[in-house]
Amino acid sequence: MDKKPLKRHKALQPLSREHHHGLLLSWKIRSGLSKNIPVERIKAYTNWFFKTHLVPHFEMEEKHIFPILNEENQLIKRALSEHRNLEHLFNTSRYDEKTLNDIEGTLEAHIRFEERILFPEIQNKATDAQLLLIESIHSPSTFEDKLDDEFWK
Repeated sequence: MDKKPLKRHKALQPLSREHHHGLLLSWKIRSGLSKNIPVERIKAYTNWFFKTHLVPHFEMEEKHIFPILNEENQLIKRALSEHRNLEHLFNTSRYDEKTLNDIEGTLEAHIRFEERILFPEIQNKATDAQLLLIESIHSPSTFEDKLDDEFWK
């Protein structure tokens, strides 16, 4: 008998939508590289996306979501390690095609891990009060993209 996927609690849905935009970033990087777009153009977008969207997203998860599980939890340790690795990749001084490929693959794998493994575990362990607190802190927002250079089209 197949197990039905767990419906995401509405308190975590805004974070899942942010994950969707992160997956689109990975796609945009792949698309740009496949079209031989100069690294500098892709880098300008990825730097903007990191500062505008990923940094606040990581902060929200680390401050309000991850504490639901014990800090010694192996899933939390993995998520934090992946956050640090992504921060390093985005902030590296050596920004070339390999770095962009690393960002693309690492970000996509990280998001898949959070969506498929970590978030279901957090949702299973969270109390109603914790979910209500998350919901009150992190409300859905409209995603605003940087469209001055749509290199992925």
